Amino acid sequence: MTLKRPEEYDFLDPALQKCPFEFYQSLREHAPVYREPKTGYWIVSRYDDILEVKRDTARFSSDFARAVSQKRPPPEAIAIYRTGLRRPATLQRTDPPLHQHYRKLIARTFTISRVRALAPDISRVIGDLIDAFPKDGVVDFAAQFGVPLPCYIIADQIGVPRDKALMLKVWSDALLDPVGLMITPEREIECARLCVEFQRYFAAQVEDRRRNPRDDILTDLSSRIEGEEPFTVEEVVNMIEQIMTGGNESTTGLLGSAMLRLCRHQDQQEYLRAHPEQVENFIEEALRTETPVQSNFRVVTQDTTLAGTALPKGAVLVLRYGAANRDERKFTDPETFDVCRRDARAHVSFGAGIHHCPGGMLAREEAKIAFTELLRRFQRFELACDESELRYHPTFFLRGLRSLPVRLTPRSGGAARH
Repeated sequence: MTLKRPEEYDFLDPALQKCPFEFYQSLREHAPVYREPKTGYWIVSRYDDILEVKRDTARFSSDFARAVSQKRPPPEAIAIYRTGLRRPATLQRTDPPLHQHYRKLIARTFTISRVRALAPDISRVIGDLIDAFPKDGVVDFAAQFGVPLPCYIIADQIGVPRDKALMLKVWSDALLDPVGLMITPEREIECARLCVEFQRYFAAQVEDRRRNPRDDILTDLSSRIEGEEPFTVEEVVNMIEQIMTGGNESTTGLLGSAMLRLCRHQDQQEYLRAHPEQVENFIEEALRTETPVQSNFRVVTQDTTLAGTALPKGAVLVLRYGAANRDERKFTDPETFDVCRRDARAHVSFGAGIHHCPGGMLAREEAKIAFTELLRRFQRFELACDESELRYHPTFFLRGLRSLPVRLTPRSGGAARH
C-alpha cells in the first residue's frame, strides 16, 4: 500500500481520531517531526525521538501551559474561568529542579506497597460492578464498568464520598475536553463552569484536611513536608486535578480498549482463560496498541533540531505516544495484537523518565484484577453492536470509547463470586 503524505490527512477529523494508525504510519515514514497546519503544533511520532525529547529537559520544557494554544474560548467561558482559582504549574508541567519539589510528595503518596494494599478494595468494587450488570447479558462496558471502577477507587483514596465519586469523571472530562480542540462553544462554556465547580469543591476539601487530617491522599497532599513550606491551596488543587484526570482517563480508556481487543480476538481471549498468568502482559499490549493518553506536550526552549528538523524556540511539540507505540523501528510487526508479545511493556503509554505517570501502577493493578475476574466469571465476551457504531470521545489528546456494548456469557456455574 502506498501511504498518503501527512498533509493529506485532517488531524482534527473525528473519523481520523477513531482510527489514526495509518496517519501515524505516514508520519513516521514521511515526516517524523511534522508541523500540523491547523494547530501549528509539531507532531513527534517516532519512539526514539520521543525518548530524546523526554530526557532532555533543557531543550524541551514541560512548562507548556502558556504555550499550548487552545481555540480562544467564548467570552462567557473566559468570564467563568476568571471566577476560579489560579492554575499554577505543578508536577507534570514543571522542569527540574522544581519538578522534584512536587514529585517528592507524589512519590510518597503513590508507593508500590500502597497500591498493592488496595487489591482487596479493587476486587470488591469490581465484584460489585459485575454483580450489577444487566441480567440479559448485554452491558455498556465503558459506561457501566470502565467509568465507575477508577472513579470509585480514586474517590476512596482521595477522600471523596462515594455519592460524589462519578463527578470525578464529569470534572475530568471538563478539564481535558478544551485541550482536545474538538468541542462546541456551548461545551466550552459548560467545561468552564464545571472546572470552577471542581476547584471550589477541592479548595474547601484542602482547608478541611488541614483542620481535620484523615488517612487519605488529600491529607497527604495538604500536609507540610518537613523542612519545606506547605503547598498553597492552588497547588494542591492542581495536583489533585492531575491525579484525577490521569487516573480516570488512563484507566477508563485502558479498560474499554482492552475489552474491545478481546472481543475482536476470540482466540486470544480463550488463550488468556487457559493462561491467566498472561493477563499482566495482555494489559501491557493493550496499552501499547491503543494508548489511552495519545499525546503529551513539550515546548522548545531554544532554536534546535530534532530528527533533522529545525525547530524554533517556542515551538509546541505533541509527543504522539500512540504513534511511537507502533513504531516499526522499535516493535516487530507492531500492528499485530499479541498478548504474548515479549517487549509489550516497552511502550511509552505512561510517559518516560522523570515524568513517568505516577498513577501507572494503579491503572495496571485495576486492569489486571478486573480482567482476571472477568475472564474467570464469563466464558465469552463479544461485541453487541456493529463496529461502525463505535464512537470515540471528540479529542485528539485522548483515546476513549463513548460506549462499548458487550455481550457477556457467564461460565456455567462459575459466575458467582468467590
